[in-house]
Amino acid sequence: MTTRRDFLKTTAVAGSAFASVNSLANALAATETAKKIDLPKGKAEHCVMIWLGGGACHIDTWDPKKKGDATAGEKKPGSYYDPISTAIDGVQVCEHLPKCAGILDRFNLIRSVHHEVINEHAAATNRMHTGRSTSGTIVYPSIGSIVANQRGAASDSAPPYVLIGYPNVTRGPGFLGAKSGYVYLTDTNEGPNGLSRFNGITDARQSRREKLLGRVRDLYRNQAARDKKVENYDASIDEALRLSGPEFMQAFALDREPDTLRNSYGGEFGQRCLLSRRLIERGVRFIEVSHNLNFVNGTGWDTHNDGQLNQHILIQELDKALSTLVLDLEEKKLLDKTLICVSSEFGRPAGFDGGGGRGHHSKAFTVALAGGGLQNGKVIGSTDDLGMEIVDRPVSVPDLHATMHWALGIDPTHELYDGERPVPITDGGQPIRELFV
Repeated sequence: MTTRRDFLKTTAVAGSAFASVNSLANALAATETAKKIDLPKGKAEHCVMIWLGGGACHIDTWDPKKKGDATAGEKKPGSYYDPISTAIDGVQVCEHLPKCAGILDRFNLIRSVHHEVINEHAAATNRMHTGRSTSGTIVYPSIGSIVANQRGAASDSAPPYVLIGYPNVTRGPGFLGAKSGYVYLTDTNEGPNGLSRFNGITDARQSRREKLLGRVRDLYRNQAARDKKVENYDASIDEALRLSGPEFMQAFALDREPDTLRNSYGGEFGQRCLLSRRLIERGVRFIEVSHNLNFVNGTGWDTHNDGQLNQHILIQELDKALSTLVLDLEEKKLLDKTLICVSSEFGRPAGFDGGGGRGHHSKAFTVALAGGGLQNGKVIGSTDDLGMEIVDRPVSVPDLHATMHWALGIDPTHELYDGERPVPITDGGQPIRELFV
């Protein structure tokens, strides 16, 4: 007779065996995937990810369709704005992106990105940052943290990863730990909190403080040996001390830039983009620039109801800052070395809601890439007449991440480890071939 204890033992062994077989299968699949990546590996050194938090409408920006009408009683579906021609023959974008349209040959538009998360902003944001669904057993690292982990900073005086926006676990290092985390700031008027010295703190006084802190750290490390949380916290202190010097902090002196250039970038979001260029020059490897400033149109890119009416203000702000960043990097011979990714958690449907805005749509939306040494000036994938369904060349989120990693010289099949558990950098993603050959 089989007892409950015998059953549990047998089930545990079987589960362990299944997990081992599953891990082996994943490893073999990753090896096979690696063999198939017969593309020239990218040579980009940096990445700037511009995050349009809230869900930017693809058919009102990069993938315009026939005109709709949110104000008419029947709420006719379609794009809210007229399309305009671009530097890529036969390709159009929204009328409020004229500056980007004129230099679109430096871009690639991926119009067939998709995933299955629809009505949950946080889950969709996590998907676009980690390339995976949320798990109850593992916290996956963000793409920024993976790049930081694999490439490190490009100089000794800079962190590998800077977030210009509010901190969030979806941007974090997950199982990689604090060394692969980010330094963040929420505005461009000053550097990250905690790195700048208070007035009156001389070099001698700072040195005495660091010596005292060192003794306290040594004592606590000895008391909490092998405690991962203590190790991570201690690593954060090391990073803060390293970055508090003048070389890195000078990056935040935007007033040293010509007024004409600062004006070309525009307001706070534009200054974030300008700061990202200065951070790249100092060796930061990955920068996320958040563009979800709700006060501009009241809702940010989450354009339900009346947010749709002033969406053009956001698009115009994006156009001004993004086009200036591309040209600024190009002038300084940094565009081929810097991959720019303009992304959002999902797109928007062609139909309008009762308040004249739009809901969420993740079955088909656009991510724009620029620079990065890619074969630029291409459009990957297409959608139907209303941008609701993918017609050809679907690109999964793992494929997008694999493309970004490959452009940065990182093998997307390489395995990281959560303890003893192997985790491939992407979930079977393949780089978009057309962008490399």
